[in-house]
Amino acid sequence: MIADSYVPDVDEPLAPGAHPLGLGDDRDGLVYLPDVDGRAPLHVFLHGATMNARQTLRPLLAPADDAGLALLIPESRGQTWDIILGGYGPDVTFIDAALEWALAACPVDGQRVSIGGVSDGASYALSLGMANGERFGKVVAFSPGFAAPPAQVGRPQVFVSHGIHDRVLPIDRCSRPLVASLRESGYDVDYREFDGGHEMPEPLVHAAFRWLIAGDE
Repeated sequence: MIADSYVPDVDEPLAPGAHPLGLGDDRDGLVYLPDVDGRAPLHVFLHGATMNARQTLRPLLAPADDAGLALLIPESRGQTWDIILGGYGPDVTFIDAALEWALAACPVDGQRVSIGGVSDGASYALSLGMANGERFGKVVAFSPGFAAPPAQVGRPQVFVSHGIHDRVLPIDRCSRPLVASLRESGYDVDYREFDGGHEMPEPLVHAAFRWLIAGDE
């Protein structure tokens, strides 16, 4: 479902900063490369419903720079991810192509790839991460609604945060039972509840990104 791990040789890797993927028309995406020595770990981040890559990147910039983390932010083919609309399809194909492109064009470490997202994107990231545990060692989910992997492959570590006052995806119907189910299934879950709504508080984004690179430093 997701591209195998490899980093093809490229003559001129992209410079630090944000770059369009150039893989789509109206819906494309971005890669963001921090200014670090060597190859940075790569985090595939999936946006929430109706959002685009530039909106999604803004609150992630400072935490990514702080952690030395490269970001790949593909955009869904529609207003949200295909599994939310009924089943896996063109979004998996596009994420696969975006990941293959990023590994070829960017100075990133193909052995340190993780996936995450917010809201609908968090649900999709959990689903893909659980189905591709051999590809993604860690999964980050900010305010997820559910997980629906077509299969469970491997046991990636999971970071989940959720606001106790979330009215969009209420915590009692979403993350609390979801995290309990993940733990019962043997997943190592770092779970953070916070006093807030349907959001990604900056301190939690910093915490999640530091968690992603833990053991790399």
